[in-house]
Formats: sequence, structure tokens, C-alpha cells
Amino acid sequence: MKLREILDLPSLAGAQLVAGKGGLDRDVLWSHVVDMPDPAAWVRPGFMLLVSGYSWPKEADAQSKQITGLADAGLAAVGLAVPKYVDHFSDAARGQADRLDLPLLEIPWEMPFARIMEELHRSVMAEPYKIIERSENIHRALTRAAARNASLDDLAKSLCSLIGRSVTFEDPGGKLLAHCSVDGAHDSVRQATLEHAQSPPQMMGMLDSSGTMRHIRASEKPLRIPAMPKLGAGARVVCPIRIGSELVGLVWILEGNSPLSELDHRAAEHAALVAAIHIAHQRELASVEARLGYASFLSLLESDSAAKPVTEERVRLLGFDPRGRYRVGIVVVPEDLPLGREAVLRRDRIAARVRDALKQLGVEQLVTVNLNHVPFLLPAHKPVDPISSSLGDPSLSIVFGQVHEGAAGARTSYREALSLLFYRHRDPVCFYEDLLVPRVIMGDASARETFLADLFAPLRSRKSGPQLTQALLALARSGFRFRETAATLAIHPNTLRYRLERATEALGVDLDDADVRFRLQLASRLLDLENRTW
Repeated sequence: MKLREILDLPSLAGAQLVAGKGGLDRDVLWSHVVDMPDPAAWVRPGFMLLVSGYSWPKEADAQSKQITGLADAGLAAVGLAVPKYVDHFSDAARGQADRLDLPLLEIPWEMPFARIMEELHRSVMAEPYKIIERSENIHRALTRAAARNASLDDLAKSLCSLIGRSVTFEDPGGKLLAHCSVDGAHDSVRQATLEHAQSPPQMMGMLDSSGTMRHIRASEKPLRIPAMPKLGAGARVVCPIRIGSELVGLVWILEGNSPLSELDHRAAEHAALVAAIHIAHQRELASVEARLGYASFLSLLESDSAAKPVTEERVRLLGFDPRGRYRVGIVVVPEDLPLGREAVLRRDRIAARVRDALKQLGVEQLVTVNLNHVPFLLPAHKPVDPISSSLGDPSLSIVFGQVHEGAAGARTSYREALSLLFYRHRDPVCFYEDLLVPRVIMGDASARETFLADLFAPLRSRKSGPQLTQALLALARSGFRFRETAATLAIHPNTLRYRLERATEALGVDLDDADVRFRLQLASRLLDLENRTW
């Protein structure tokens, strides 16, 4: 047991720790009472020595020498009964004990050593059984997590509750896979990791430049990483997640106020093993899905509501960034349904070309197939031309939804792209936003709502948004006649001018632009037809 745990025993409730606080995490194996001038020869490392003070040295030099000898013997602590023979440990003894991190306890004379030894020995002997019981609990909890095919988030929560420390699971590049926190236990590095779903570049750079990452990659066991104050990183333990010889992830455990025990290390190893099994299983599923068309990716797109956590995690392992901004594209294969064998082969060849094009762009190949369509995900910052040019077939066309964020955004973009499939007068490559106005004119209800939302959305979040929107619509209804608009709204022209300036600034438009005027007039007519406001 640790000395700090021993101090919680009832028999030591009145004891005072007067020196050597740096040794509170020393292991206590046993206790012994020795009352002779030189007790060092009668104790062993890890013992807590109890003395009555009868033979304790009187001179300061002799006391310092005594403390040094006891520290060299590897004692866990020294307990002195006061004040029968000795009132207190002397300043010299306390000073030397502080330098050597040897804890000194002053125990009230009334407390029998026999009671202290009985409680201490009982606790020390019970500790192995507690460890075995806790080890069994850890084993059962993590094994259950593996048996029920829990997600990495579930595994992180299990490990977190078992060891009482904040935990993150990351890939070898520092990308966050799962996490769980204890009472908001964070340091600057962990906080940044949770905010950006990625370990900070400074942290990764420090691990590389110091050679620590090389040791982590070579290790089979958990490693303790000392605190890095310059980065705001506290001490932590990292355990590699391996599939065979390949490093596939890391379990990071924030150390907190006290070092992790050997049992905590074993729990981290067990969790890393379960995580390796989980990742290997997900890889196998991903391999099957790659052959069958990435079923999880398709289910994420076609879901009417939020996808199940297992589905989202599987797509995340395929490379989907839940915080990324994407647009969904659909390659339309001109084949009649149901597809025959040759049509299926053609569709699959087209899907392979799209995957190759995405790979050339340096992004994850999130591609699926559905009937005569090949949906795929394109990050917002990547160009469209390489995809269309890679197809090499003028009979093919591609429709794109708008750019949105995250899984819900991908589903929205997919629905937008699907809505373009029924629009006959489209170009070989067309975008939802470009066809919005024609589809509004043709009476498409969903396009009408999107058109109005896109036009006025920046104003809706403003406190004065309704006033600014009203000013724009009134101006459009008047044929952009300024004084007539002011009279209609019954406001001073300067007030109207101020509102229009704020509105155009928020929307980023110019009222002298003919296209802007057309869109505002179209919006006003749509709202008038439905007799509603926006």
C-alpha cells in the first residue's frame, strides 16, 4: 500500500506528518518496532519503523546521520511516539528528512504501537485480495465491452470509470477517435485535442523531435510521458494499440495528481487489446463494404435522422470527418433499371474511376453505389473538375448538392443532389445552387424554401433581422423606388437608407446588381402568393 493510504488508518488519525512529504507515494510492505541506538540493521526496505524515542539520538548531527542511515535502508517512513521521551523530531532531523523525502510521523504517545501494527498489517495483507478483485472487475468489464461489440466511445467510458482518469483514443497521427473525461480533468493539450478532434501539432512535433514517438512505436507496454510545462501538458501514460506489428492507435491516460498504479497500466493494456480487436473488426467490415459499395456510407446518407453511433463510427474509420464540410456528388449512369450484369459491371468501373480521382486529390475515397447512381463525398475545398474529367464518358452526368457540415450536412447535400436527378434541363455537371432559381420558377416547393432560406438566412440571426428583411422586400415590391418605399413603410428616408445598408452588408450583396434585384423581386412575389412573411 502507499503511505498516503496508510495514513488514513483510524490508529493514525492523530498522527502528524512533519517532514518528507515528497515520499507519500512510497510503498509500505510492513511495520516494525525497534528501540535501539542503530535500528537500520533491523529493518528492510518498505518497512514503516515505529520508535518510542527512548534510544533516539539527542545531538543534531547524530539525528541527521540516523535519518540518512534509515533512508539508505529504504524505509517507507519513521513514526515517533511523542512526547514521553522526545518532544518532537528536531529541526535537523526534519530538514534532513525533507532533503531525502523520508516521511517522519509524530504519533501521540497514547496510541499503542500494537494497534497501529495490527491495522497496518491487516490492511497490507488484504490489499492483494483487493487488487485481485479489482483486476477481475477490470477484466470482466473490458471483456464484456469486447463481447458486445461496443464502440470505441463505449470502451473509453469503461476504462475511464475503471481507473478514474481521463482517457482519449487516438490514431497514430493524433486524430481523436474516442474520449471520456473525469470531472473535467484536462490540461491545455487535452483541451485542444477535444476541441479540434486532433492532438495539437506542437505536441506531435515535440514527441517526434524528442524521440518519444519512436519509443512509443517500438514499445509493447504502457509508457509514462513526463509533464511538458512549455506545452501545458501534464504527465500522462500512453499505451500502443497494435494489430500484429502495426501500430493502429494510442490510448492516452491523463495522470492527474498521482501516478497510475501497476493495475491501471494493466487495465490500459487490456483496453488497448480490446480496441485492437475492435479496429480489426471494423477494418474487416470496411474491406467487405469496399467490395459491396461501402454500405455504411450509403446508410449514413440515406438515413432520415441521425445515424446510429456504430454506423457513424464505421464511416469515421473510413475517413469521414464529422466536423468536415462536404458536398455530395452523384454520377448518373444512363442504364435502365433493373440493371443487368453488364450495366452493373459498368457502374462498378465508374465507381472505381471516382475512387481513383479522389485518391489523386489526396482525400478519402468515400464512394458507394445505389441502383444506377454512384454517390461520393467531396470535401468543400477540393475542385470538381478532376472528378468529371476522370470519367472519360460524355454520356455520364454528375449532380452536386450544396456544401454542408458533418453527418447531418452530408445527408442534406445528398437529398439536394437527388432532387436534381428529375430536372431535365441540366448540364453534364450541375450544382444545386445554380439550378435553384429555375426550379423555383417551375414550382419546386423544396427549392422555394431553400431559395428563401439562402437569400435571407444571414438576417435571421440578427436582433433587427425582421426589420431589415421587411425593408428589402418593400424596396423590391416598389420596383426599387426609394422614396415610395420609405412612404410605404412610414419611416424617414435616412432610416430606410440605414436599414438597407445594414441588410446589404449582412447579405454581402449590391442592390445595383440586376441579379440581386431579380432575386429579391422573386422572393417578394413568392411570399405574396403564399400570403406570408419571412
